[in-house]
Amino acid sequence: MRRLLLLVAVLVFVDTMLYAALTPLLPHFARELHLSKARAGTLVAAYAAGALVGGLPGGWATAKLGARRAVLVGLTGMGIASLGFAFADSFWTLFVARFVQGLGSAFTWAGAFAWLLAAAPRETRGELIGSAMGAAVFGALFGPVIGAAAALVGRTPIFCALAGLSVVLAAWTLRLGAAPDAETPSFTALWLALRNRQLAGGLVLMALPSLLFGILAVLGPLHLSHAGWGAAAIGGVWLLGAGLEAIQAPIVGRISDRRGPLVPVRVSLAVGAVVSLGLAAGGRPLFYAPLIVIAAIAYGVLFTPAFALIADGAEHTGLAQGMAFGLMSAAWATGAVAGPAVGGAIANATGDWIPYMIGAALCASFLVAVRPRAARVVTQS
Repeated sequence: MRRLLLLVAVLVFVDTMLYAALTPLLPHFARELHLSKARAGTLVAAYAAGALVGGLPGGWATAKLGARRAVLVGLTGMGIASLGFAFADSFWTLFVARFVQGLGSAFTWAGAFAWLLAAAPRETRGELIGSAMGAAVFGALFGPVIGAAAALVGRTPIFCALAGLSVVLAAWTLRLGAAPDAETPSFTALWLALRNRQLAGGLVLMALPSLLFGILAVLGPLHLSHAGWGAAAIGGVWLLGAGLEAIQAPIVGRISDRRGPLVPVRVSLAVGAVVSLGLAAGGRPLFYAPLIVIAAIAYGVLFTPAFALIADGAEHTGLAQGMAFGLMSAAWATGAVAGPAVGGAIANATGDWIPYMIGAALCASFLVAVRPRAARVVTQS
């Protein structure tokens, strides 16, 4: 079990590292390729668009072909995309590389988490998910460091090394012990699962923080860059935020196991609404940067309970876990596409404050919906 958890942790660490590596590079690409905020948002969203396209195919491949093969497909996409990023010299080349990264990610996450949950004891599911999510957050923490290094020494050596890492991870995946047997994907079970309150609620809670992070990933770096901060300083802000988020993920998982997954959700939504209002006010970096850190922690709390709800809902309806996590990838990607693309476009037309106000309104609306009585109904259904 420990070896499997370690593999899953490393897989999601590398995946989110690649996702977050763009953050400190974004101002560089905006200057070099003369990108508007709308186009910068489109580049950020390309990863999520790939994950959206690959979500259900990744879940189907996990159920039909097995978790190990799905992970290997995802790692192949990661290697190809890393080479594309190493040598890209235009917006569209970067867009395609980023899209393929996201496409591979959908297969990796569906396969890795289906594999983990097949071996996980039911009573520690939330804690194991939280531990894996902590590794994913640590990848998001380390990603800006990789991006800053690429900005300083060049993209080619950094991303070629990451392509080589995908080969090492594939070899490790092949050498690990038995993976779950392939299953026959059932569209009847899929329909029933989508009507289950736990699974549907988990999908919504997965989409919301990805949307909020998407807005933050576009507007935050550009705001700090406009104030004179360089790639290393911007990367440092995300490093701190992701570090604190990585610490809280296993803790949130244990709380979800003992008190129900929606207990931390209500706290997260309340803090998220307040901090989004603060970001809408803008201001100097010494005020704005700490809000980015707090926002990263508040938004990130939602992911672990969302995972637990999706897994429980799939189990109760007989849906293969691989298909459930394929849906999870699609839900995450929907928010991650809308956040940077729509948020960047709105900010380009009207200013940064409106996307952040929309984020605050969404947090407040969901907080009202997830009242204590509703939480008891969802956790008991």
